[in-house]
Amino acid sequence: MEPNQSSGDARIEVNSDPDSASAAGAPQPTADRYWLHLLLFVLTLASTVYVGASWWANRLLHYEAHDQTISLFFLTLNQAWLVDGLRYAIPLVGFLTVHEFGHYFAARYHDVRTSLPYYIPFPFNGIGNFGAVISIRQRIPSTRSLFDIGVAGPLAGFVVALGALIYGFATLPPPEYLLDLPGHEALKAHIRQHGTFPDVRPTSGNGMPVLIVGYTPLYWALSQVFANVPPMYEMYHYPVLFAGWLGLFFTALNLLPVGQLDGGHVLYALLGDAWHRRFAQAFVFVLLFSGGIGFMDGMQQSLQDVSPWLGRASWLILAAIYYGYLYKIFGGTDRRTWAGLVGLLSGVGAAMALGWTGLGWTGWLVWSLLIIFLVRVKHPPVLRPQRLTPGRRILGYLAIAIFILCFSLQPLSTV
Repeated sequence: MEPNQSSGDARIEVNSDPDSASAAGAPQPTADRYWLHLLLFVLTLASTVYVGASWWANRLLHYEAHDQTISLFFLTLNQAWLVDGLRYAIPLVGFLTVHEFGHYFAARYHDVRTSLPYYIPFPFNGIGNFGAVISIRQRIPSTRSLFDIGVAGPLAGFVVALGALIYGFATLPPPEYLLDLPGHEALKAHIRQHGTFPDVRPTSGNGMPVLIVGYTPLYWALSQVFANVPPMYEMYHYPVLFAGWLGLFFTALNLLPVGQLDGGHVLYALLGDAWHRRFAQAFVFVLLFSGGIGFMDGMQQSLQDVSPWLGRASWLILAAIYYGYLYKIFGGTDRRTWAGLVGLLSGVGAAMALGWTGLGWTGWLVWSLLIIFLVRVKHPPVLRPQRLTPGRRILGYLAIAIFILCFSLQPLSTV
């Protein structure tokens, strides 16, 4: 995946530009600054522990009942606070690490020069990091090496995410676990009365937005097997479960079947350039459609109350965004650009009229921006085209199945 994305997921930078100065055979420095990789790893782990503990730090009664402290270098930390942070950070940073080293060892197997993972700490995005990236220092020489390097990270990381998810489900506490939370009075009243979570989210009454994470097919299937599964609007109070869900989400982002994302590498190697281009463009249209629904839903709710004219102007804003994206995809203004613009606006309008706002997430407009202008929709050619072996083709279809199981059209929303 491209290094300039700010996605919070594991990433790989693959230099496949035939005009690049680092084409195969060009001398490149290969020495890793081990101290830098280690420092970034430690900072990312600390940042993720801090954010993870902050999600659960509101369990005040829990921390007051467990007021033991632990000294760590020059810090004195609440032991229960630290444990909650580690329960979130270890599976999430473990997922990132295994994902990146999947790419790393596959590249080394094919004698492709690559760096160790660069971790990206960031304690201000609600996750604790912006993932990790390795830098491949030469053009990948063949279809099979491209496939192996691209597929190794998502498959390896998925194993960790699935393990964290199953462990999180298997160790779920009863609903009374949430009684330690401040606020949430309507929810806690229902739990005290019935001992279960309510079927419908109770209103908080304080006007604060509530984060809701979306179902993926795999998460939904596992949730039907285990007891005490929390509603999606409370899942972030469960450290391991939330980390496992994020692992699925980031796996799906990596496996988006476009450009030089991992999924783009897999699809290009599996089906060839022509089919990759068709599927990639079609999928970007799906993302634009969903992003448009989310955009219009949010804009109309915020602007309609101010002025009906502003609500109508939001359609012009969306049309301008779509036009810029389609102009870049198709290389200029032509029949495809205008047909795509009319089709997308008509589809969003129909979805809004039918009340299908559950299909929308504004974040896909941001992701589409990154894909279209940085990652690119089209995959560049490899130096030596090859047909994949039967075993690799099986792994390719497995990666596509994993993408479907991990993908959610509306992964995050607020109410």
